[in-house]
Amino acid sequence: MAKYTYPEEQDLQKFVAARYRKAWVWQIIFLASLLIAIISLSALLLNVIDGAFGYVAYDYKTDPATVSAKPLDELSQQELIALLQSKLSKGAYNKLNNETPMEKRSQADLLGLVYERIIQIDTQQTYSLSNSLLHKAEIEAEVREKYPEARLEFRNWLSSHFLTSPMSSKAEFAGVRTAALGSLWLVGIAIALALPVGVGAAIYLQEYSRKNFINRLIQTNINNLAGVPSIVYGMLGLAIFVRAWEAFTSGSIFGITDSNGRTIMSAGLTMGILVLPVVIINAQEAIKAVPDSIRQAAFGVGATKWQTVWSHVLPNALPGILTGSILAMSRAVGETAPLIIVGASTFISLDPNGPFSKFTALPIQIYQWTARAQPEFHNIAAAAIIALLALLLTLNTTAILLRNRFQRRF
Repeated sequence: MAKYTYPEEQDLQKFVAARYRKAWVWQIIFLASLLIAIISLSALLLNVIDGAFGYVAYDYKTDPATVSAKPLDELSQQELIALLQSKLSKGAYNKLNNETPMEKRSQADLLGLVYERIIQIDTQQTYSLSNSLLHKAEIEAEVREKYPEARLEFRNWLSSHFLTSPMSSKAEFAGVRTAALGSLWLVGIAIALALPVGVGAAIYLQEYSRKNFINRLIQTNINNLAGVPSIVYGMLGLAIFVRAWEAFTSGSIFGITDSNGRTIMSAGLTMGILVLPVVIINAQEAIKAVPDSIRQAAFGVGATKWQTVWSHVLPNALPGILTGSILAMSRAVGETAPLIIVGASTFISLDPNGPFSKFTALPIQIYQWTARAQPEFHNIAAAAIIALLALLLTLNTTAILLRNRFQRRF
């Protein structure tokens, strides 16, 4: 029989000290990892904010005083309409009128059209927020020297006008309303497809399927599909939803004749397929986390398999399922590659009015603006990124509140 002896006091102290040193080193490593993550995210956010605010040096191509005898801000709705009709070509005026009748536009909207189409703001130079705050005197001197006729103004590119205006070829008048509505349509269709189908598949795989080769193969493929590049799903959506199912996704079977398969419906179904593996995997984990004692108790009082799943397993797994839907929704909001392949527009000024409309989305709009050479488009791209993050946080907050509500209930 082996003989065990206690270590000497000195050896024991060395051993304990070594253990504490090792724990301290790993604590430092973990803390450094956290700090690197925080610094990286903070740098990203600060860089975006730095571009969304700052001084702008601009001038008018047409002097507002030469356009109207009265100040433009004092013109009535009818006077602004008459001004647009007289200064614009017939084709340009009719195009604007067909998009939204002039009589239905607000005075502020008409005034914006006057500045955009007639006055035409000419941006000379933009400055970041950090330069605007730290080098204000140098900026003012530079503008006086290089652009003596220009006006210098501190601009918030993330304004209410930016959030409520459609796309425009001029950065000063462009907005994200159309893109934001398109993103909401896409997320709604994607979740409407992925959540019921994903939860149903998770219930079958976790509660009903037998542990055989076929089901293990299905489970492995679902796990693999969660890591497939999003552009592959875009090619799948192009082949199936845009081309093979064009009669449905274009709305032609419902009598819609002014569209093709490159619609919100095609994009939403593509995004739904993209996030489906994420929903299935998270739903399975949530169902798996429900204690078996709950199932056994239900069976013990005579409940069927379906009654047990519907009345006991699902209510207890619902918070975890909603957590998975948050992750899926976050991925759907931020994807770009599948939308480009399916046919998202890079320039569209008409709001989507249904699932069979042409569309764009916030990531597409940001990509299009960052590709432009003019610095003012980079400023509104930064503002659009903040709007995208705000939309994502709003959707996630809603899902978290629903999850917490069900957690309190069950």
